[in-house]
Amino acid sequence: MRALMIQGTTSDAGKSTLVGALGRLFARRGIRVAPFKPQNMALNSAVTTDGGEIGRAQALQAQACGVEPHTDMNPVLLKPASDTGAQVIIQGKVLGNMQALDYHEYKLTAKNAVLESFARLKDQYDLVLVEGAGSPAEINLRDNDIANMGFAEAVDCPVVLIADIDRGGVFAHLVGTLELLSQSERNRVVGFVINRFRGDLALLQSGLDWLEQRTGKPVLGVLPYLHDLYLDAEDAISTQQARRDTKLKVVVPVLPRISNHTDFDTLRLHPEVDLQFVSVRERLPECDLVILPGSKNVRADLNHLKGNKWQSQLDRHLRYGGKLIGICGGLQMLGRTVCDPEGIEDKPGTEGGFGYLDYTTTLTPQKALKNVSGVLALNESTTDIPLQGYEIHCGVSQGNGLNNPAILIRDENEMRPEGAVSADNQVLATYVHGLFDLPGIQQAILQWAGLDSSAAVNLTDHRQHQLDRLADVVDEHMCKDWLEKFETCSSELAHQSNEDS
Repeated sequence: MRALMIQGTTSDAGKSTLVGALGRLFARRGIRVAPFKPQNMALNSAVTTDGGEIGRAQALQAQACGVEPHTDMNPVLLKPASDTGAQVIIQGKVLGNMQALDYHEYKLTAKNAVLESFARLKDQYDLVLVEGAGSPAEINLRDNDIANMGFAEAVDCPVVLIADIDRGGVFAHLVGTLELLSQSERNRVVGFVINRFRGDLALLQSGLDWLEQRTGKPVLGVLPYLHDLYLDAEDAISTQQARRDTKLKVVVPVLPRISNHTDFDTLRLHPEVDLQFVSVRERLPECDLVILPGSKNVRADLNHLKGNKWQSQLDRHLRYGGKLIGICGGLQMLGRTVCDPEGIEDKPGTEGGFGYLDYTTTLTPQKALKNVSGVLALNESTTDIPLQGYEIHCGVSQGNGLNNPAILIRDENEMRPEGAVSADNQVLATYVHGLFDLPGIQQAILQWAGLDSSAAVNLTDHRQHQLDRLADVVDEHMCKDWLEKFETCSSELAHQSNEDS
């Protein structure tokens, strides 16, 4: 009972949010708790305090638990670069690119890193909340599994199975998943949680009774559908509809390998900004600002944009006075060329950029991973506005276009120029993610883009409010007897472990 694993019947069933909610709930009750995901496949990532890279969901869960994110919280991170291959990151550091079949064989080695990281967390915390990946009933992935039941069996961890009733078929999901597990795996499932329920619970009760009788396992909670719940996404992009009566229209193209689109969460929440994610195959709608996001395969995504005539559409956007920002991979696209001589992201080669800024980028094996602070360098009035963010990239950019920086990064006692602003002040490029997270920087950049407003979103406060909201819902709608017994057992075991040591 020093660990509890949340597994889902499908992807996006609510595993990440339930781990975050339980983490906040137990932390508020004085339990030292940490999140853990053995293996994560996601293009949204975060930089940890120990200088590594983990899935963004685990960084958010660490915040929910009131602890600093660490690479042990997500020892295996897979960042897809194509339909059959991914960059493999072990305990925060890049191992290299692997095809799916090669990684399937490598999992036996990766399991050692997973168990090492889990053991360290268990030694440091009273309770470790473990998140599974996808579904434990993926028959083709059962061999050498380290993401779901393979991990739970290895560490003898109880499992709660969560399913999303809003998708339909919730009883089939739960019963079918159990049927596809081995007997020992079924035995370690201690109960079910049904997520995103709308309506009168009385109408669901007969189904809950049948489920408990059919499986012999309790329903530990039915969590309601929460409207307007906005938290850092693990991978999925919000399909929120465009707003009316806004002052600034912002468009972000959804690249095939888009990464860290959580950069735009504050804009999605801003009351005077209409943020639209649009398919690359769609025509660029009329807007004030276009943002080219990060990418896990910059050359392929750049080629995809150009193949769908985005060069001419961006030319027109700038000709009519629009603004353009490139972040990380987007910065690389705005230059003259992107070179990948060693095949870091794809086959070796060079792709011509959009050419709005005078620099070239070469991809290198060394990955920049750092949290940064500094100031915005758009003009003299912005140089006293503090900035915080993070860098995650393999590229090195060089050229005269970088002589007019967008940001000044604080490196020890010096200020390092970073990014670029075009001579006509219409194009801004930077490697810094989280550019819009702090209210002051957010206001300054949106003003640069044409928004005359003092409104701003404090993303830190927003996250804390949403995490507390989640914890309150779990506290109200999950079985209180089970929560209290689990909490008491975890605390007693942790106390006994401390006495033994």
